[in-house]
Amino acid sequence: MGETDWRALSEAEWRARLTPAQYQILREKGTEPAFGGDLWDQHAPGVYACAGCGQELFRAQDKFDSGTGWPSFSDAIARERLELREDKSLLMSRTEVLCARCGGHLGHVFPDGPPPTNLRFCMNSAALSFKPQT
Repeated sequence: MGETDWRALSEAEWRARLTPAQYQILREKGTEPAFGGDLWDQHAPGVYACAGCGQELFRAQDKFDSGTGWPSFSDAIARERLELREDKSLLMSRTEVLCARCGGHLGHVFPDGPPPTNLRFCMNSAALSFKPQT
């Protein structure tokens, strides 16, 4: 069986693979309410992956409490696993973060994180799956 071409999936195929909340965030660029997702207060060791395609994106050791109510990370496992795009929606300029493999919307990155990167990758819980360290 061949590898999935994630970018070629139809919207119907995405709807069948994802929960309604995951679909709304990953495919329609939605945002979950602050403090409303499953992972904002997760502190166990492990890895956070894209809920759409399973690509591992962030390590638990790079997660920090930003006080925003969304999972926040100071860096990605590898920056090439993310795609960054300018986002001028909501009458402001932000940098959108997408999964480079499937194109799913994950959240945004801001320049107000902790050293050494000074970045805050502010992600939606529903856009991620948590894989505990075993």
